Amino acid sequence: MSEFRIQDGQQFLFIGDSITDCGRRGEGAPFGNGYVKIAIDLITARYPERRIRYRNEGISGNTVADLHARWDADVIAHQPDWLSVKIGINDLHRTLRDAPESLPPDRYEALYREILTRARAETPARLILIDPFYISTATDGFEAEVLRRLDGYLDAVHRLAEEFQAIPVRTHDVFQEQLRYRPATEFCPEPVHPYASGHVVIAHALLRALNW
Repeated sequence: MSEFRIQDGQQFLFIGDSITDCGRRGEGAPFGNGYVKIAIDLITARYPERRIRYRNEGISGNTVADLHARWDADVIAHQPDWLSVKIGINDLHRTLRDAPESLPPDRYEALYREILTRARAETPARLILIDPFYISTATDGFEAEVLRRLDGYLDAVHRLAEEFQAIPVRTHDVFQEQLRYRPATEFCPEPVHPYASGHVVIAHALLRALNW
């Protein structure tokens, strides 16, 4: 059995959008009520002897441009040993609406590459890239269009994971596999924001990637 990757005394930093935030700046402080807290609790339950330090720097509504703007204060300054990034669905939605601040896949990938380059050069962090996901199997209408466009963002994340030798967490594929057996309504009220059951799926995928 492979050794769990996170070692005693290390710092693990999560950053992303609302799915990572999940109330961490309010009633769920400091880690939120989502996959971050679930993953932390499961790690602690299995490895109580490991004094791992955690930070959740997720902010609801963020895009990769927002991460780029706050990278110094919220990542570089903390010098994490592990950095988990989950970003992309807001980038897609802004592009779909043709908003002035839209981030199509090429711009998304370029900004993402810039922040990962800095993380690798300026911190000791091992990188983890969690795919953006969309919990739907629609074949027509708005949801189908989101799924179609998501492919470009997923391709970008997968290229970056290979380029930076990051640990990939293929959450979109994991949810699509779940949807072969269970309806989307068991995981979410709408395809972007999961219920607790959906957050468990994310946490489980992350922990599997870390040999938990």
